[in-house]
Amino acid sequence: MGYGRLEPSDRGGSSSAQPNEPDGATSHAPPSATRRNNNRKLIFLAALSIVLIAASAVSAVLLIGVRTRASGKPDPNLPRKPTQAISRACSKTRYPSLCVNSLLDFPGALSASEEDLVHISFNMTLQHLSKALYSTSGMSYLQMDPLTRSAYDDCLELLDDSVDALARALTSVVPGGGGGGSNQDVVTWLSAALTNQETCGDGFEEGGPRISGTVKSEVGEKLKDLSELVSNCLAIFSGTVGGDFAGVPIQNRRRLMEVGDISGDFPRWLSRRERRLLDSPVSAIQADIVVSKDGNGTYKTIAEAIKKAPEYSDRRTIIYVRAGRYEENNLKVGRKKKNLMFIGDGKGKTVITGGKSVSQSLTTFHTASFAATGAGFIARDMTFENYAGPGKHQAVALRVGADHAVVYRCQVIGYQDTLYVHSNRQFFRECEVYGTVDFIFGNAAVVFQNCSIYARKPMPMQKNTITAQNRKDPNQNTGISIHACRILATSDLEASKGSFPTYLGRPWKMYSRVVYLMSYMGDHIHPRGWLEWNTSNFALDTLYYGEYMNSGPGGAVGQRVKWPGYRVITSTVEASKFTVAQFIYGSSWLPSTGVAFLAGLSV
Repeated sequence: MGYGRLEPSDRGGSSSAQPNEPDGATSHAPPSATRRNNNRKLIFLAALSIVLIAASAVSAVLLIGVRTRASGKPDPNLPRKPTQAISRACSKTRYPSLCVNSLLDFPGALSASEEDLVHISFNMTLQHLSKALYSTSGMSYLQMDPLTRSAYDDCLELLDDSVDALARALTSVVPGGGGGGSNQDVVTWLSAALTNQETCGDGFEEGGPRISGTVKSEVGEKLKDLSELVSNCLAIFSGTVGGDFAGVPIQNRRRLMEVGDISGDFPRWLSRRERRLLDSPVSAIQADIVVSKDGNGTYKTIAEAIKKAPEYSDRRTIIYVRAGRYEENNLKVGRKKKNLMFIGDGKGKTVITGGKSVSQSLTTFHTASFAATGAGFIARDMTFENYAGPGKHQAVALRVGADHAVVYRCQVIGYQDTLYVHSNRQFFRECEVYGTVDFIFGNAAVVFQNCSIYARKPMPMQKNTITAQNRKDPNQNTGISIHACRILATSDLEASKGSFPTYLGRPWKMYSRVVYLMSYMGDHIHPRGWLEWNTSNFALDTLYYGEYMNSGPGGAVGQRVKWPGYRVITSTVEASKFTVAQFIYGSSWLPSTGVAFLAGLSV
């Protein structure tokens, strides 16, 4: 079609809609030697710290009683034949040959039970990830053009996040490891790690021939088999614990929701204090940090506030951002900045904005006006905007990869790729999202509830697509659930909707999963409902697209697509699997954030 994002990576394509730019493989001068050396030192220290985390996790594994050989190298005199436990464990995976061969080479695997192979596979994969991060960070001195540097920097950040996720998962499955994560946590973290590796590859693919082939091939070699190893961990864990985390989710040994689990409209994982914070007027909240452009606060910029916020804090840090328009060049709440809550003066009053786009030799991941990966991120009463415009193609206003993230009473405004729900568990309530092409996209496990989703007038010859979900692995517990929302058209689209059809979504990756539950759909929605990826048959039999009891002129299902993966959901039991309580297990974490939510289907 010549519009939209990349072709799915499984198909090896790239967007043809991006503007042509000169091939600058190594044309730009590198940063100064001093800056480069400082960056290398920081990256080295970060990599070293994560390797040490991995080492401590390895020690925990070795303490639990799995017999290991004295030598770390396989004995060449032993037969290269998998044990029954290895064969059974690897038979559950999508890459069984890699699974068998990698375990045969790992200390302790030949004497391990099938249950022990869970943490052994985690341990092995964590070591591979740590090694890849360390070796990839050593490439920072190479001369790179801006687009290649953007993709490279993405990969470093994503690898760092993946090592952290695998370390948490490992300590959660090792008996006595002290991780404290539930089965749902482990599947979420593994799903996120797999998404991270996919995003790293996407960054190098979307630039096409403009990306330096040398850097791309070197990074690719260092990251070889990482996605497959993480996928195998996910399959082995899901198969061993007996939970169908991937298909239509199950409760996984938790009791069904009772009336006492629901506190107002908010999930139980929000504490009462945080529920009060989300419902209280700004005047009643004592902020830890106040941002004000006029100098009458703690800081003048949001960047300063983020920098001064504590790292790895279990306590909620409240940052109040007074009314104003803040353009601060890709703000980011990194993974170390946990439990930050941003409160504004209201939608359209406190505005975080930016104009970065892929037309500026950046990856899509790098264009976000605001990004958050620190767990426990909350935003309330503010606007996130990317003003790049439809002609600049991919331009993200808000990117969220934080686990247990909440966005409440916010606006997210852009055109193509407005809202990047990248990974982990997320909840949006009473928000407004505006866009054109693929404007809610990513691979989080995310529920939108009581939100208004507005399609805007796109460029000539374009079609609007609301979602582009990129679940690549059938064992990932990810997808987009749009529950009790309003699917509307902006006034400019309303006046010309006959020329610009709007679709509910299209499949970005093989196992794309999106459901619309009990939502109102305007007449701008095309009767077919859903759109193929660039007119191909890609993923039509592996995706999961569902609609349940939607209303409005666009909600009629009589002329919907007849794809094998599409279904009109008629079972309340099936529809309930995509609610806050069951899809993101929100009743265990939303109450502590204070946001209102509906745990089940009823509205």
